[in-house]
Amino acid sequence: MIDAATHVRVARPSRDLAAAEHFYVDGLGLDVLWRTTERVAGEHDLVMVGPSGGAWHFELTRDPEHPLEPTPSVDDLFVVYLGTPVDEALVDRLVAAGGTRVPAHNPYWDEYGVTVADPDGYRLVLCSRTWG
Repeated sequence: MIDAATHVRVARPSRDLAAAEHFYVDGLGLDVLWRTTERVAGEHDLVMVGPSGGAWHFELTRDPEHPLEPTPSVDDLFVVYLGTPVDEALVDRLVAAGGTRVPAHNPYWDEYGVTVADPDGYRLVLCSRTWG
């Protein structure tokens, strides 16, 4: 049964796991929950980031033997509902960690938040609204 406590993993490729980790950990403030520590032939390199003890995490992968080029669109969004105005210091930290502040494709996100592209070009939206 799927309910509010069901664990969720979102996975996507990255061209540079160290850069992605820097953005999501040092920039956004997520924790490293797990990462591969050695290269195993036939397996992906990966790092999992998320809130410690949370019911979700982000898995960033790279297959060195058959690398995939990330193909983000302007509407591939990872939205974080902050419930408070977006702190410019957080945006500055994300930019310093390899992100690029960009206008949102959907003007709703510019009205209620800030959009920052991660090092792979995927978009993180910091939303000032709450969920629900």
